[in-house]
Amino acid sequence: MSRATQTTPRTDSDAALLAETVTAVRAAGAVLRERFGPVLRPESRDAMMRALADNDAAALAVLRPRLTELRPRARWVEEELDGGALPPGEWWVVDPAEGNINHLHALPEWGVTATLVRDNLPVLTAVHLPLTGETYTALADGGAWLDGRPLRVSDPAGLALSLVATSQARPDEDERVVRRVGASITAMLTDALVVRTAVPATLHLVHVAAGRTDAFWQFSGARADLLPGALLVTEAGGRVSDAEGRPWTPASESFLASAPGIHAEAVATLAR
Repeated sequence: MSRATQTTPRTDSDAALLAETVTAVRAAGAVLRERFGPVLRPESRDAMMRALADNDAAALAVLRPRLTELRPRARWVEEELDGGALPPGEWWVVDPAEGNINHLHALPEWGVTATLVRDNLPVLTAVHLPLTGETYTALADGGAWLDGRPLRVSDPAGLALSLVATSQARPDEDERVVRRVGASITAMLTDALVVRTAVPATLHLVHVAAGRTDAFWQFSGARADLLPGALLVTEAGGRVSDAEGRPWTPASESFLASAPGIHAEAVATLAR
């Protein structure tokens, strides 16, 4: 996804809509913040899944009616782990508890995201981190922002001096993808300065947009964990593609977001 290859149809009311979306994700984040506490240790996988679903439901109970009121005709992506292209029209792509597993383990890396997609292109996004109070926003052709301050990607001297990151798309990933992830981490450990590996993807991508991290890549993935960061990085001046350097779409099998100056190097490293 890049401005050179794609344009996003945007209306004059989208800036006002983004402001209301921010209000919605902050309200949902307040609910999750109240639920944040000691480490939860379920005794089975089923119990873990129920705990994750409870967090999602608590945030969605606030988020969904507010977003539906904002765009009554926009459809809703029901499964946050789904990938692939969407049918034409407007869709809300939401992760009510991005980094949900971290929330249950009393780790701070989690948040709430909401992205409006129009004909498979992100129009606006809001990412709220309740524990810090930070809200990252982006509007197609309107820039990327952190609480009103403009964001800009980094300009590292090269991949060898870069801090890069990757993430696990989902539990029980296909073995082929798992092996590809492992090989890519090994390659980046050789070529980059430092490699970070953690979930969720969105929090890595806000760091790329803010110039704190120089590149992020992921194999496989869902719309909800990549669309917010894709728009933020693009609007902050970064490059977004698949791992082979081709234009990224929600149907792509890989993802790469980076500072422009190291994009070609990162593609070459991931090809090894």
